[in-house]
Amino acid sequence: MGFNQIDNPFLVSTLTPVFVAAFYVGSLYVWPTKHDRDHPDTIKRRFISAAFVTIFSPVFLLYFGSPHLLNKYTIPEIVGLRFEGLAAAMIYPLFLTIILFLGPSVVLITDSRFVSYCCPSVWKQNFQDWIWWRNHIVAPFSEEFTFRACMVPILLGYYTPFQAVLISPLFFGVAHLHHMIERIRKGQGVMLSMLVSLFQFTYTTIFGMYSALLFVRTGHFAAPFIVHSYCNFMGFPDLSEVMTFEPRKRILISGVFVLGLVLFFYLLNTVLDPTIYSNQVYAD
Repeated sequence: MGFNQIDNPFLVSTLTPVFVAAFYVGSLYVWPTKHDRDHPDTIKRRFISAAFVTIFSPVFLLYFGSPHLLNKYTIPEIVGLRFEGLAAAMIYPLFLTIILFLGPSVVLITDSRFVSYCCPSVWKQNFQDWIWWRNHIVAPFSEEFTFRACMVPILLGYYTPFQAVLISPLFFGVAHLHHMIERIRKGQGVMLSMLVSLFQFTYTTIFGMYSALLFVRTGHFAAPFIVHSYCNFMGFPDLSEVMTFEPRKRILISGVFVLGLVLFFYLLNTVLDPTIYSNQVYAD
């Protein structure tokens, strides 16, 4: 029996995610080190922290999750680990996100550096790079499992799915503010560090809403995990690069940016129809 069945649902469903977010961030700083976040030793130690939090997060769900979900579904079903609709969850949300990044994708493809991604030696180098593993595998996996697969069902103990989609990214965004401390340690000014962190908080919160929506609409952990990894690969769209193109190409690329955004919102509800993903858990 979840504790929120006998306690105040509002407090349990609100304070538990706060603790989970603090638990995730705090686990990254339990290791004393003189190195920055990109040093291999720091990354390896934080991999251990991420693994521990990922394994332990379902415990919070088991005790503080929505009674409706816990009484009706198994833990694997609640966190989105099931086979029904899995193929669709791995493909369609990624396709939708690629459309959203249509402009940046065209810029990437037309860049001479794009050919390097077709070179096996580049991928071999990536697989040997700790930063690559952090950005594209470990961070997306641990963050999505903790902040989406485990946290959203806890929020649903009191909040509606729509409210959970809006609220859960706030914890996700705040969890990224710790980067400000690391920037200051590297010698960056406090004001600049705050501005950069505020910008990062804004776009990680917006992404978090999208990621939470993917989880709720598909009922699969794979959907936000794959999309998160892809977005980390693409990075935040560099609009300033578009301004460096010659006028005709600049207009064309700008049009593609707008087209991708329009198509994304046009296809959003259709592509994320829960029936496509056999989503019974969060479709009620």
